[in-house]
Amino acid sequence: MSAEDAALQDALAAVHAAIWGYGVVGAALPPESRDAVVACELAYLDLRDQLVALLSARQVEPVADEPGHTLPFPVLSPVDAAALAVVLEEGASATWTWVLDQASERSTRVLAVAALSAAELRAVDWRALAGRTPPTSAFPGLPQA
Repeated sequence: MSAEDAALQDALAAVHAAIWGYGVVGAALPPESRDAVVACELAYLDLRDQLVALLSARQVEPVADEPGHTLPFPVLSPVDAAALAVVLEEGASATWTWVLDQASERSTRVLAVAALSAAELRAVDWRALAGRTPPTSAFPGLPQA
């Protein structure tokens, strides 16, 4: 497997985790606040389908979803839910940054930039809801200095 395909597999694993995690986020939010969760989950479902198709076309067996994931902290309130959404988006950003580093094909870089940008835009909204400042990241996907 090429380094690019391995990075895409990592991205797919992060997408699976985000889809699962947004179920937890939505469960901790009041019903009137769940539209954002649905939009995020739909974006990740679309991205999952794109990645599965891309990897399959390359004759690479897409990584399967885990039956469950470990939460980084208890999600007991809407603020916790927003904080978990931030973790999910930042995790996705990190994997897309890795895809950019490993990409040899232009189409993979285009996909990675689009996915990284979308994750950061979603993260901005969730950071604001979680009370984090600043709500933006100068270099999404890279470790904080």
